[in-house]
Amino acid sequence: MRAVKDRPVTYQDVLDAPDGMRAEILDGELVMQARPMPEHDHVDSVLGTLLTAAFQLGGGGLSAPGGWWIMREPELHFGDPNFRTVDPDLAGWRKKRMPVIERRKRYDVVPDWVCEILSPSTARSDRMKKMPIYADVGVKDLWLADPANRSLETYTLENGRWVLLATYGEEGEIAIPPFGTVSLPLAELWLPEEDAPST
Repeated sequence: MRAVKDRPVTYQDVLDAPDGMRAEILDGELVMQARPMPEHDHVDSVLGTLLTAAFQLGGGGLSAPGGWWIMREPELHFGDPNFRTVDPDLAGWRKKRMPVIERRKRYDVVPDWVCEILSPSTARSDRMKKMPIYADVGVKDLWLADPANRSLETYTLENGRWVLLATYGEEGEIAIPPFGTVSLPLAELWLPEEDAPST
């Protein structure tokens, strides 16, 4: 990850990011990073699929809750896009707050939930820059998934500050707020260890 500081930043810098790079503007600072590695992609894919099936599509069963939009890498505009254009790995909106997704504009409704998938190159920015931004704009729930440590930290916003609810590893199936009505198989989030036998 690298920050670009040699001139004033505009949203055009996000649009002009080189192929293969993700660009964000975090409180007026342009931050670019290379596309993620496979272990990051795996968490993104599995978690996004599980949550979309249960909470956006309703899981196909009568007991599934539905009621959410779950999006991968949505471009969020928090006010002036020249100051805050943020690209979380996953984000979710309750449909009662955002009944429709507008087709021809970026997301300017604050998500109810955000998940960042940590990597060695992004963990510092995710924790020190993006977490305060998410708190400032009023995201209610935040997850930090760490493939290297095979852990998931869950936070809720209380009085403008993040409160750590729990840290999970591979403890079977766990119901985690704000998606507490469905148990998630946490072990499935992580790629198998490289020396583990394949099945």
